Amino acid sequence: MTYKHRILILDDEDELRSVISKRLSRKGYEVLETGTIQEGLALLRANLFDGILLDLKLPDGNGLDLLEKIKGQQPDVQIIMLTGHGTIESAIEAMKLGAFDYLTKPCNLSELEITLQKACDQRKLMIENKGLREVLSRQTSELEIIGESPLLKNLLTITKKVAQSDESVLIRGESGSGKELIARAVHLWSPRSDGAYIPINCGAIPETLIESELFGHEKGSFTGAGSKKIGLVEMANQGTLFLDEIGEMPLSVQVKLLRFLETGEFRRVGDNRLRQVNVRIVAATNRDLQNEMNLDRFRQDLFYRLNAISLDVPSLRQRKSDILLLAEYFLKISPVNQEDGFRVNYVLSEESKKRLLDYDFPGNIRELSHLIKRGQILATGDVIQPQDIWPEEYRGDVSQESKQIQQENEYDTEFIQRYALVQRELGYPSLEEVERLYILSTLKFAEGNRSQAAKLLGISVRNLYRKIESYGNNVMT
Repeated sequence: MTYKHRILILDDEDELRSVISKRLSRKGYEVLETGTIQEGLALLRANLFDGILLDLKLPDGNGLDLLEKIKGQQPDVQIIMLTGHGTIESAIEAMKLGAFDYLTKPCNLSELEITLQKACDQRKLMIENKGLREVLSRQTSELEIIGESPLLKNLLTITKKVAQSDESVLIRGESGSGKELIARAVHLWSPRSDGAYIPINCGAIPETLIESELFGHEKGSFTGAGSKKIGLVEMANQGTLFLDEIGEMPLSVQVKLLRFLETGEFRRVGDNRLRQVNVRIVAATNRDLQNEMNLDRFRQDLFYRLNAISLDVPSLRQRKSDILLLAEYFLKISPVNQEDGFRVNYVLSEESKKRLLDYDFPGNIRELSHLIKRGQILATGDVIQPQDIWPEEYRGDVSQESKQIQQENEYDTEFIQRYALVQRELGYPSLEEVERLYILSTLKFAEGNRSQAAKLLGISVRNLYRKIESYGNNVMT
């Protein structure tokens, strides 16, 4: 089964659009097209694209401004700018803002095909490696897992046994602990290793699109569905579908996923025909799904179906003997190991090693990777000192308790003031009211930036949106 890359052509020249669309359709691409920013944004809300051909000058706006909006909605999409000879400087500026490449009009169609294929290949690599690049080597057929701690060795022994079965697997663990790596190991060590491994982050796809992404849709099944789309479950046939952040999946889609798990059958959106595939499901979560079930946010029957076999990934603070091994690994593979064209062999000072071992790593392996990169960037010479790894608030003369106070004091004052006000007006509020007040004060501190507020609160953006919607008109801004 061949996957069709979905392309959006956003150009106001009807004839050029038509020529490019016909050429790409003959080459196996799924093509949607429009000539205005307004219609383009509507298509972006309803579809996920692999690549976009974007004109710099459109009747209702500037393609350069649209580029940033697109990247905000679909960060992984690859954008190729289309420009006249007089606007090449703007096209180069667009590349600095995240465009993949630019082509001058009239386009050489052969050059366009080559560039578009490279862009789609780039997106595929980005998706496959997202979340794994922090803990994976640049592997070929082997999976390199760094660590010698008893907890990790025991997990890998169990994973190899689990991989030989065909049961669903639920991987539990904190963010950044390596759940994605274990999911990949389940696939590579299984009899399905020659099949496709398809990952999807359930928390990163808009609720209105996730059913279509999983099961596909028929042409015309909803606004913007200009052509048929094959879903990820079909693409993963005879292989493994990895559902990351399964706790973020909407309840409406959980029902259909459960039915698929029980029968292997599904329907594309807008199609009454049942289809059947043979797919192994591996799911991962950093949430307490038992608590989510108690709050009616996760189906109990789906939990038991997914939890046929569970794997618990230890946090980095539980496997401290692996910290220096991982640090040395990141020192070797980091792309910032370059200076004037020569590789710099950075090493950690003894004090840096000691402080890494004393640190609790709330962000786990992902945080360690970032700390090492920071140390390499800021180091003077090839020895990384503690002050290179931690900014001022994380240096050794600041205690863990002080660090926590520094992080929280920035927004706690306003929260306390609002809480005191509510106490005076309403008496002691309920736990729900305290949570509401805390969320809204954090949102105000983040100046309305919901992504930043969610990060400060330690919850997903989708969860934050749900809570804000439940507050109705009582949202403070």
